[in-house]
Amino acid sequence: MSRPKGTPKTGGRKAGTPNKVTQDAREWLTQLVEGNREQIERDLQSLDPKDRLQVLEKFMQYTIPKLQAVEATVHDDGPVYDYSKLTDDELLTLYRLLPKVQSDSGLNELYSTSSTVLK
Repeated sequence: MSRPKGTPKTGGRKAGTPNKVTQDAREWLTQLVEGNREQIERDLQSLDPKDRLQVLEKFMQYTIPKLQAVEATVHDDGPVYDYSKLTDDELLTLYRLLPKVQSDSGLNELYSTSSTVLK
């Protein structure tokens, strides 16, 4: 018989506790790679350059996180601009104006120039 809905779960593994089998397998693989590092390097060297790069690429996905595209919009209770639609020249102009934001005169120049650039 199952427990009634809304009744708290009792027993079992607590959230966040690693699975023992997974933890053991990871430790075993780590020891295997560490113990055979020189042989793995020799095997890699014996591969054709194309095959070697493919193997290294597969290894890298477990050590170097893949980058994801990031989308950002900036607003300050004013209009919201989609900066992804700007040309490289327009983005460069905004980049050059950013340091001037720290002064009042630079702020005015930024708003007058950015409204022209962003249209």
